[in-house]
Amino acid sequence: MYNPRHLKLYPQTIRTTFSLQYISILSILISHPSIERKLLQKMTTHKAHCLILPYPAQGHINPMLQFSKRLQSKSVKITIATTKSFLKTMQELSTLVSIEAISDGYDDGGHEQAGSFVTYITRFKEVGSDTLSHLIETLTTRGCPVNCIIYDPFLPWAVEVAKKYGLACAAFFTQSCAVDNIYYYVHKGVIKLPPTEVDEQVLVPGLLTIEKSDVPTFVSNPESAKILEMLVDQFSNLENVDWVLINSFYELEKEIIDWMSKLYPIKTIGPTIPSIYLDKRLPNDKEYGLSVFKPMTNECLNWLNHQPISSVVYVSFGSYAKLEPDQMEELAWGLRNSNKNFLWVVRSNEESKLPKNYLEELKLASENKGLVVSWCPQLQILEHKSIGCFLTHCGWNSTLEAISLGVPMVAMPQWSDQPTNAKLVEDVWEIGVRAKQDDKGIVRREVIEECIRLVMEEEKGKMIKENAKKWKELARNAVDEGGSSDRNIEEFVSKLMTIS
Repeated sequence: MYNPRHLKLYPQTIRTTFSLQYISILSILISHPSIERKLLQKMTTHKAHCLILPYPAQGHINPMLQFSKRLQSKSVKITIATTKSFLKTMQELSTLVSIEAISDGYDDGGHEQAGSFVTYITRFKEVGSDTLSHLIETLTTRGCPVNCIIYDPFLPWAVEVAKKYGLACAAFFTQSCAVDNIYYYVHKGVIKLPPTEVDEQVLVPGLLTIEKSDVPTFVSNPESAKILEMLVDQFSNLENVDWVLINSFYELEKEIIDWMSKLYPIKTIGPTIPSIYLDKRLPNDKEYGLSVFKPMTNECLNWLNHQPISSVVYVSFGSYAKLEPDQMEELAWGLRNSNKNFLWVVRSNEESKLPKNYLEELKLASENKGLVVSWCPQLQILEHKSIGCFLTHCGWNSTLEAISLGVPMVAMPQWSDQPTNAKLVEDVWEIGVRAKQDDKGIVRREVIEECIRLVMEEEKGKMIKENAKKWKELARNAVDEGGSSDRNIEEFVSKLMTIS
């Protein structure tokens, strides 16, 4: 017999829409408590189901994975869809988030197999759309239908797939809002391309005045036209999405976010790094969990444990940037000549560019001032008390990690969004200095030495360290309970629940 009190067990939004036929179904369920318990468990375990579609590169997957963990902690079911070719490169795969494979059309080698970026991205759109559609249908047949696609705007065709199935859609920008702002105004034709030598300054609405050398390299280099086309295409159908999520936090880019919010429904949800380094609200969230490189964790930490507090220069150019041999040599001797301890990540495919006998000489040196490794657990390194500064390419993930852990920076941007990030690090947030290139595009050893000394020894370095501490606190506050990013995530989840 139907008893009205049982309706109290169900969410208000469901109760108010029950018809008489649903009430009769409930009568059956109530007479079978085991069925009712299973139904209740299913309803309360998952508020919604998000399918995450990152561009298949380490720097894009990491922030989307961390955001996924945040959503999962709030009872949102997560499925990450990445390419078969990318999954084959994984050295680490230790995450509780569900992962499914789709195809980019080059299952054996991804971008390398395609031969060119244009060929790859064109084929990925065709094959990716089909295999993503198939995955959505498969998940539905498993009894786990998708409610929302969260996609990397490098793959704007995901919007078409979402609309085909009547799903909500959120764009997730993995770069800074400042950089997104620049690409938007390139898309709108506000910024003239390419900026010429006569254009000493580039004026971007909502953004500080920047020099030609501060814009993303794909904007300033006419040879990168096809890559730039993809980057500005991020905005080609953005008016059709329900949310625009930015891997940043409001306090860090307030003016630019306010400006862009007039154009799109922007929500900052970062910094997207493991919780243990920020608010500590996600238990055991100490690392990203997906990596194409195997870190030399024990070797790095054992060496750091024997170094004085704030004495080490940590050097890394990320998972993708490649230094020219001349630049590698200048950096190598700049580090040695700085007379500072240094931990330098040189990927195995870059090691041949080191000066002859450099590694052997480091090992033989009695003072044990330098350690070169193929990869390291960057967050654990940045958190270590022996680290004094971070010499970085200023990729956005590395920049956010340094900000979140309060580490001063020496910026040596190489390409893409890195020059703009370096501009922000030095002139806006004042948490580092930029090592300037000469007229041949090389940062000389003397400049590297000078920048390291400035940050680690001189009076300006003290101010930089104080600013780094300030931004560290603001980053933590943003993701902590009631912070700007936390509120945005809560609002996102709440709207997802109404959709589902």
